Amino acid sequence: MSASHSDMTRSATLRPLYRAAQVQELDRRTIAAGIEGFALMQRAATAAWQSLKSRWPGVRRITVLCGGGNNGGDGHVLAALAGVAGLDVQRIVLKAPESLKGDAARAAEMATAAGVGIVPWQPGLDFTGEVVVDALLGTGLGGEVRGDFLDAIEAINACGLPVLAIDIPSGLAADTGAVLGVSVRATRTVTFIGDKIGLHTGRAPDLAGEVHFRALGVDAGAHRDLGPAAWLLNGDLLPALLPPRARDAHKGAMGHVLVVGGAPGFGGAALLASEAAARLGAGKISLVTAPEHVTASLTYCPEVMVHGLRGAADLGELPARADIVVVGPGLGQGAWGQGMLQSSLMSGLPLVVDADGLNLLAGRWAEERRDDWILTPHPGEAARLLGISADEVEADRPAAAAELQRRRGGVIILKGAGTLVAGPMGVAVCPYGNPGMASGGMGDVLSGILGALLAQGVPLESAARLGVVVHAMAADLAAREGGERGLLAADLASYARRLINPEANFGIYPQAGSDDARATR
Repeated sequence: MSASHSDMTRSATLRPLYRAAQVQELDRRTIAAGIEGFALMQRAATAAWQSLKSRWPGVRRITVLCGGGNNGGDGHVLAALAGVAGLDVQRIVLKAPESLKGDAARAAEMATAAGVGIVPWQPGLDFTGEVVVDALLGTGLGGEVRGDFLDAIEAINACGLPVLAIDIPSGLAADTGAVLGVSVRATRTVTFIGDKIGLHTGRAPDLAGEVHFRALGVDAGAHRDLGPAAWLLNGDLLPALLPPRARDAHKGAMGHVLVVGGAPGFGGAALLASEAAARLGAGKISLVTAPEHVTASLTYCPEVMVHGLRGAADLGELPARADIVVVGPGLGQGAWGQGMLQSSLMSGLPLVVDADGLNLLAGRWAEERRDDWILTPHPGEAARLLGISADEVEADRPAAAAELQRRRGGVIILKGAGTLVAGPMGVAVCPYGNPGMASGGMGDVLSGILGALLAQGVPLESAARLGVVVHAMAADLAAREGGERGLLAADLASYARRLINPEANFGIYPQAGSDDARATR
């Protein structure tokens, strides 16, 4: 990968994401450098209070649920700020103030001094606020939620009120995005010092709501020994990696994608991948598919050069004419698909492997490892490649993606809510996409997008990062115009084309760091 592409995808426009232990260390170092711990707690609570006011400007009554530790302390200080501002504050405590220590005890005293009363938690308690503030459990939760905290979280989720979560929704794992038994479902989460990877993948897109990051004056990037656990991708990658074309560009300079898929009876997936490659700007697209799909291919997308082959022995010189092979969409796991995958692996070309290509790798090429391919598994396919269950993959998606990249090389795209891209530069998370993408063919379109980007010279890992962003943002644009239900994979290609032409789309995608950049989740 060229240094320029590496710099662009690692640039400051990509927000760094950290693990809980790293953020705790940043907190410790900040206090050791001379900022009092209680002052840092006040900064956090003030940021949360400001976030609440900006999201619900007319609110007059709030309910704040406070646990122990610093997360509960943040809640107590927020309650004090709201009380001083004249709001009616219901402060529900799951840890008696007299049992608190250190900064959390000072925070509770601050709220009491501001005239905010205390309501001990009990099941069946009615919430009197218009907005609920979750300050129950912070990022240090190590096991499943139990006891009163479990009951309180269930009550929050059942109350029907909007919820502001402080730092992280209680019960959501900060490092993985998995749920530790039960989790608060927040409308907005305001998180501090370092953004957490677990707020952007796994269950988090459904539970964290709008994620607002506030650094509180801490420059995490200055601590170079605490390298980010991941990077949050952003639409700024589009103009950075896809500048306007030269005026004398021609199709021979735009790359040749060979799509291999569409075993007998499974032609649609390969057609979707081929059309996506065409719409994303590849100069030439060849499709190798079963003979019975040729007529449909010519009708669906006549720009694609379709070849109906009965087996891999008929491939001839087709791979030699291409720059990139996309193999797997509709490939099947029978003799036809096995032969086509083997020939693709032997072609010497960079590969994008999806769908049954991945299943065949897991079963027949278990030791295959290379540096010039992108593998695009969903959790079930990743589980087969790793020899574990899909539930184990989802329990720690970042670890699963990183381990798969270690074993198989190249770049891994672990699809799902908060798609992960794992490669030599580390792990990146895509913050875009929507539930309308839960329909057949979406992965085939992604494969075609990746093939087209690689064919046009975007390096492997940059192409993977850019491809998942284009794919997900195209789905968001389509859902914005037509809704999520009924969104088809075939809808994405035209929206993706709009996105990859930045000179024609000023303002179509949010800029790094803007609130809109996160609101599409």
